[in-house]
Amino acid sequence: MFAEFGVWLDSIENILWSFLGVPIVILLGSYLTIQSRFFQVRALPRVIKHFCRLLSHSNTHSSGVHPLKAFFAAVGGCVGIGNIVGVCTAVQLGGPGALFWLWMTALCGMLLKYSEVFLGMRYRTQQPDGSYRGGPMYFLTALFRGTWLPSIVCVLLCIYGVEVYQFRVITTSLSENFGWHPYLVTGVLLLLVLFAGSGGVKRVGTISSTSLPVFVLLYVGMGTWALLHHLDTIPFVLHQVFVSAFTGHAAVGGFVGATLLTTMSYGIRRGCYTGDVGVGYASVIHSETSLQQPEQQASLAIFDIFLDTFVVCTTSLLLILVTDVWKEPLEAGQLVQTALSHYFPYMNLFMPFFLFLLGYNTINAYFCVGMKCAEHLSPKMGKSLYIVYTVAALLTFSFLGTGEAQAAMAIAGVLLLIINGWAIFCLRHQLVFALEPATVRSQNALAYPNAS
Repeated sequence: MFAEFGVWLDSIENILWSFLGVPIVILLGSYLTIQSRFFQVRALPRVIKHFCRLLSHSNTHSSGVHPLKAFFAAVGGCVGIGNIVGVCTAVQLGGPGALFWLWMTALCGMLLKYSEVFLGMRYRTQQPDGSYRGGPMYFLTALFRGTWLPSIVCVLLCIYGVEVYQFRVITTSLSENFGWHPYLVTGVLLLLVLFAGSGGVKRVGTISSTSLPVFVLLYVGMGTWALLHHLDTIPFVLHQVFVSAFTGHAAVGGFVGATLLTTMSYGIRRGCYTGDVGVGYASVIHSETSLQQPEQQASLAIFDIFLDTFVVCTTSLLLILVTDVWKEPLEAGQLVQTALSHYFPYMNLFMPFFLFLLGYNTINAYFCVGMKCAEHLSPKMGKSLYIVYTVAALLTFSFLGTGEAQAAMAIAGVLLLIINGWAIFCLRHQLVFALEPATVRSQNALAYPNAS
């Protein structure tokens, strides 16, 4: 019965993603790209400059969190175990061409994520304590007033907010590699998650801003060192990526082969998952920023996906492609570790550290968003009930299979993408694609003449 339920969930997930999720990302992302005249490409250098400027910017506003704390809290949800494990399954199942579709999803996803953050800030509200609350439920309320859609989105984000898969990966990895008792690891990790999430975006952002830069610099540095040993192979690998992106890939080694549609589907789906494209969780986090211009905070979402996909995910996939380990019959979690072990010793001990660093930040970010959505549904009891639900779910799936939970999360994710994508399209004329202060002021005056 339970196995049949899992198969049923997988079928629903595949249907929703194949016929709705993938087309929405490509079509809506392409539309926004044309509407903005390739804003994600034109503005990227200025976005990076804006990010660097914020590094030395102290938060002078009494209301809201520092924009970079919101940024790192959001990035913590993206740059996770999926960047090392999840994206590798795209190549295992779809071949090298999946990397190309991962890049295309990132390009389209940059503007989808920009839009959801922009609208979340556009319709956010200020609380009595001076803090801000925003997200898809706020712009959905303005667009579909009197409907159940905002509440449905909150419920879906609550489901999406319990990251059972990454919790299970961390507990298993630490207990197996270091010999620690699984109950002890589970209990300590659960307490750490509750501590981080209960402090809201500010605490989650503080933890992520401390640990994520360390990971990115260390991981990308190690990956670059390994890739330098394969400089002569990289052109051939990139040729494979572009050719198989439009032709599929024949069976080779442990790879069973893939059609064009399979390659495209897995590349786009994994790209959406790793970048959290269209889900709306980033909108909830970024809306708490102290910045007043939606454009400036939303632009950080572009840098978010750039780091996630074009830096970390690309490093992971190039590593397994140039070393040919993607053809071997290994679990996805072993591919990057095997590739790096050719150049660095003790990867069996080092990789669990990586997985903990990434997974912990992701779990914190999701839990924080889920708790805020629960509070939105029930201001009095929502937070307490969500903590109970989170503890029960994480403890249950720590010792059981996570397949059904993953499928439920994937279905929740694609439903969020459908609803949020619809709202973004309806509100597309309210979007402003700009960064320069003068441009921002003039366009805001035209776009929001009655804004406070």
